[in-house]
Amino acid sequence: MNTQILINKINDDSILNNLASFFPNKIYLVGGSVRDGLLGNDFCDRDLIVVDCDARQFALQVAEFFNATFIPLDEENKIYRVVMEDKINYLDITNPVEGDLAKDILRRDLTINAIAVDIRTGEIPEFCLDYVNDVKNRIIKSVRDENFIDDPLRLLRIFRFYSLLGFEIDSHLFDIVKKNAELINRPAKERVQYEIMKLFSGEYAWDALYKMDEVGILEILFPFVKELKQVPPNLHHHLDLFNHSIETVKQVEMIYATSSQEVKEHLSKVDFGGFSRFAHLKLVAFMHDIGKFSTWTIEEDTLRHRFIKHEDVGAKMCIPLLKAMCFSNKQIDYISYMIKKHMYPTAVVSAPDLNEKVMMRYVRKSEDNAIDNIIIAQADRLSALGPEITEEIVKNNIDSLNLLLDFYLNVRETLQPLPKLLDGNEVMAILNLKPSPRLGEILEALKEAQISGDVLTKDDAINFVKTLQ
Repeated sequence: MNTQILINKINDDSILNNLASFFPNKIYLVGGSVRDGLLGNDFCDRDLIVVDCDARQFALQVAEFFNATFIPLDEENKIYRVVMEDKINYLDITNPVEGDLAKDILRRDLTINAIAVDIRTGEIPEFCLDYVNDVKNRIIKSVRDENFIDDPLRLLRIFRFYSLLGFEIDSHLFDIVKKNAELINRPAKERVQYEIMKLFSGEYAWDALYKMDEVGILEILFPFVKELKQVPPNLHHHLDLFNHSIETVKQVEMIYATSSQEVKEHLSKVDFGGFSRFAHLKLVAFMHDIGKFSTWTIEEDTLRHRFIKHEDVGAKMCIPLLKAMCFSNKQIDYISYMIKKHMYPTAVVSAPDLNEKVMMRYVRKSEDNAIDNIIIAQADRLSALGPEITEEIVKNNIDSLNLLLDFYLNVRETLQPLPKLLDGNEVMAILNLKPSPRLGEILEALKEAQISGDVLTKDDAINFVKTLQ
């Protein structure tokens, strides 16, 4: 493989250039940034091994030089982070294991992540050269089998990097995972959750899920998969529920690829959990029908499959599952909401008269999740093409959802928060009520009337609540 691309990337990197110019130490760039450089991609995280100086001392000097922030990540293993002023670029600095760079490389997981390069000379050690060819050949291989036993999280990282890169996975790695799949329960749940979100950040997340299922790791991480596999195709679905769920992930990816810049910018936002809305939305796509198995009935006379209120059941089911995997409350709220509302946009556009009032009600109720909700509804539709679903049905549904999306994009900048026309004390005075669940119901009904545009002024609000007396 032509390593000049990597050398050019290093030479064009002002941070690495400054380190090479002003620090006399022997410094190696290692890991993912080397792989990305070989592929011609940019990187903002730089893993460095300094071989002739204490890593802590070196990291402190580097932090002072760049006016950056020093963060000790692991004092026992001498791993330190230096975060640059822009809060985007950072360095992770350590010493080689036992003072030996070759031994350090041998402790890593995948060959594509186990390449070192001298930032001053551009030299790649001979013991890494075969690994360079693995990047060239776009294949994911193990450095040493025992490394996956030492840290079973690496079993999941195989599929994370497949999702991100689309490289072929070496058949021997599949065998390693098959033999050791149960070990994936050993790592801390926080670490597993991080790898899962990294996986769903990748372009090939849908295919990574299939490969994880092939080696038996998917059902261990997501026990509900066993239930998904029991629900067969039906008149509305050409796929069984398991394949439908993964196809929905794929469709979300495909919709994103052809979306407008406005939509892409929204989905790229990191609003919770340290990962984009887009990554979370693909996880939603995978989980959106987890309530179907427990709500599944077959009508005796028509043999139709029914899944009544599966969206409500699924929204509740996901909460303990996500909590057990250490997702944050904001992540859980988003995922649960999206599961509960995944059919809502289609219900909106199915109204006999799809007018601005109907669409504005959707916008008001969905708020920041409007785009996400429309895309999951479209992906769900495109993943369910049973014998009763004609091309015309699909086209009309997708076109109507695009109309709703365009409406939202056109009005979102002009939206003002709904005014609070009456508070709880005022409602109690008007209706001679005491604090009670009924008061909450009335306030919620008033809010719904405002969202619908039926109540616009304080007088409207007073007259409205009087009708609920």
